[in-house]
Amino acid sequence: MALHHIVIQESAVHGKGVFANQHFKKGDRIFMWDTSVKLRLDEVEHLLPEEKKYVTSLDEGVYLLLQPPERYVNHSCSPNLEVRSQCDVALRDIEKGEELTTDYSREEIPDLYFECNCKSSNCRGVIAHV
Repeated sequence: MALHHIVIQESAVHGKGVFANQHFKKGDRIFMWDTSVKLRLDEVEHLLPEEKKYVTSLDEGVYLLLQPPERYVNHSCSPNLEVRSQCDVALRDIEKGEELTTDYSREEIPDLYFECNCKSSNCRGVIAHV
């Protein structure tokens, strides 16, 4: 699926990131998640650490291995996206060239705990599932 309205490139936050390739208005649906790779908890536990970081909860006892582009949406303590029904939706107007970010602590991510490097004025320093 071609997504010309976003681009994946190197990020100042972490590794690769997803960037707006056009202006978005608050409430715009940026993209839908690919939910084709569903896992049980025992399957998640057997993933390599490199893959495990791309897992989120879909339903009770069902996990999702995120696919591009959503696997490259980085965390921010001041996100410009939120997840609604497996879609990333703009929380505010987003300018072309701006990195698209979400707050990982709002997602049910197994074993979520890391030191944050988002550089937001609201940075919480450590991110864990709440």
